Amino acid sequence: MPSTIPQIELTLPARAENVAVVRHALGALGETLDIDTGTLSDIKLAITEACTNVVVHAYNGDEGPMEIEASIGPERKLTVVVRDEGRGIAPRPNSPGLGLGLPLIATLSETVALGSGEDDCTEVRMTFRLDASDGQRPRRDG
Repeated sequence: MPSTIPQIELTLPARAENVAVVRHALGALGETLDIDTGTLSDIKLAITEACTNVVVHAYNGDEGPMEIEASIGPERKLTVVVRDEGRGIAPRPNSPGLGLGLPLIATLSETVALGSGEDDCTEVRMTFRLDASDGQRPRRDG
């Protein structure tokens, strides 16, 4: 592991094309940290879902900021926070999606927390375990 703790901080307009930018940035971080392919795929899919939720739901068709922070903490756990200044997390009867994004994120991450961050921003905070003691992908107990 590198001697410094890698960290990513991005603030981008909440547009569909920027979801790919975030995905590539997290992919590069994963490669730098030598995260196994399966775990990195899970991380990128969860981040894609969280960012897509911002693009589709946060601003009701308007544009606003999408913030992403990623850092490595104790026990080699990756924490990723996706934040927006939109309308918050609430059910929408006219939602264009199937409502599977948040359950998918919960399945792919070790922990997920939804809520409000600083300045009443909507926040999805995910953690991912990067090492498994037996060299296999982390097991998820249901």
